[in-house]
Amino acid sequence: MENKCSKYEELFINSSGEELEKHILECEECKKEHDVQQKVSSLLDEVKLYYYAKRKQRMVRLRAACAVMFLVFSLVSVTGWALNDDDLMDTLKYGDTLSAEDLGFPVDSDGLLMVDE
Repeated sequence: MENKCSKYEELFINSSGEELEKHILECEECKKEHDVQQKVSSLLDEVKLYYYAKRKQRMVRLRAACAVMFLVFSLVSVTGWALNDDDLMDTLKYGDTLSAEDLGFPVDSDGLLMVDE
């Protein structure tokens, strides 16, 4: 039984590229392993663009959903604030008149100003 070469991983991690290339030229098993690793690397490069495009599309959708939620929340908040504001309900309309009682002065039963003697 032949001993298989197990130097490829060690040379790939710990050595310079020149040492690895030199060993690949000498060792047939390491050359096969290197070819397999190159194919895997090319497949990953091919898929990388698709992965990043999907990730970018997800981020765009997330930003759009956040913007829509912000607009809905703002619209509901402003509308609720405007409808429930007591100051807006107490506004005068054309043709309304104010009496002394409306202005906060003390009045008698006839609606006339009370004056202390």
